[in-house]
Amino acid sequence: MSISDSEDFIQLVTGAKIALGSLPLAHRYGGHQFGSWAGQLGDGRAHLIGVYTNRFGDSWELQLKGSGRTPYSRNGDGRAVLHSSVREFLGSEAMHYLGIPTSRAASLVVSDDDVWRDRFYNGNVKKERGAIVLRVAKSWFRIGSLEILAHSGELDLLRMLLDHIIDEHFPSIDMNDSNRYLAFFSRVVSETAGLIALWMSVGFAHGVCNTDNFSLLAITIDYGPFGFMDSYDPDFVPNTSDDERRYKIGNQANVGLFNLNKLLQALNPLLAPRQKQLASQILGEYPEQYYKRFTELFKAKLGLLGDNEDDKYLIAFLLKLMEDTKADFTMTFRELSEISEDQLKSISIPKEFWALQDVAKHKLFSSWVVLYLLRLKRNPGDSDSKRSKRMTSINPRYVLRNWMAESAAQKAERNDFSEVHLLQQVLQHPFQRQAMAERAGYAQRPPAWAKYIKVSCSS
Repeated sequence: MSISDSEDFIQLVTGAKIALGSLPLAHRYGGHQFGSWAGQLGDGRAHLIGVYTNRFGDSWELQLKGSGRTPYSRNGDGRAVLHSSVREFLGSEAMHYLGIPTSRAASLVVSDDDVWRDRFYNGNVKKERGAIVLRVAKSWFRIGSLEILAHSGELDLLRMLLDHIIDEHFPSIDMNDSNRYLAFFSRVVSETAGLIALWMSVGFAHGVCNTDNFSLLAITIDYGPFGFMDSYDPDFVPNTSDDERRYKIGNQANVGLFNLNKLLQALNPLLAPRQKQLASQILGEYPEQYYKRFTELFKAKLGLLGDNEDDKYLIAFLLKLMEDTKADFTMTFRELSEISEDQLKSISIPKEFWALQDVAKHKLFSSWVVLYLLRLKRNPGDSDSKRSKRMTSINPRYVLRNWMAESAAQKAERNDFSEVHLLQQVLQHPFQRQAMAERAGYAQRPPAWAKYIKVSCSS
């Protein structure tokens, strides 16, 4: 019998039973939400129930989301609904298999309890099915974990927590080094730049990039109104409650800088004057770090090897063509991976490459193709087959599009988890063509109703 079928496991992941020696905790943190300081927040519906260490020595913090009220629930009921829980379960697993640092979902349990939600903040309160997700991560500490202590003047506790985080999660930093906080900040800056570049490389918009949702370990956490972009659009906003479009996909790098600046403000009380100057210089390097990683990733997506001063222009040129033609982000890069150079050269785009056909409608597409093919010729020791193999290994054929997540969630609300299971299988191999995924239409043009899907912070 699988451990997931055992009564003890069911009792654990539903919060009905506390493991021997476990003391459930709720984490206190603050945060800047949509650009403004929101004060004390904290885990309002999540309990840390322990740390699991696997046979390889890797430790994972176990957290139940939707497990009831905590001291930080404020006016909330501490519950989560099935609809958003399905999205988080599938979304975090999809990101993991895309190779992007993320929390993961170990289980999803449906509750018999009714949960009342105004999903779109329009006064339309509805009864929804409750659920509990067992989430795991290396750490759940976020920028807001340090902000709240700095804002409340609890500097001894701030120093103690920061030393714990460094000692536990940044083993390369010497705890006896007087500049350890600088070294920590430098790591967080560079890794956050890398994480957001990775998000952009797969068309992922987090949706709520508040400082209380930004991990100090630069992993993707707190899946709410996230979304994978269909048509390429720098203004894509998955969160319908983000009226000012602050967290649009094209602004994520800027928001990352804003959040890191708030982290620096939290660290400042612990830094000497010279260290503060150095920390500001470290933060000033963030834009260059981000664009360097962004360029590396998109060069790889285009199969480019070596360095060429025109590579940034080639990338920007294609993205502009995609924006103008509203071409599908995921499939444009995937189809560029699969199409032959000869087919591109003749501008003969086969029918199955529907996304590329959209881009090809642009009057400047042929000009871009000429530049692209010339650049591919400069790849040292390369061939068309090698290029294709490289590109198909990093350009996914399947991502968790909003319409797919919505379809699975709606069926789950009717107690039909068939599509949840299907997507779970498909998303484990996003770079491989799969017959069951093709039959489900997961690599086809999104259905017309997809553009009407609404996702908000309420869950």
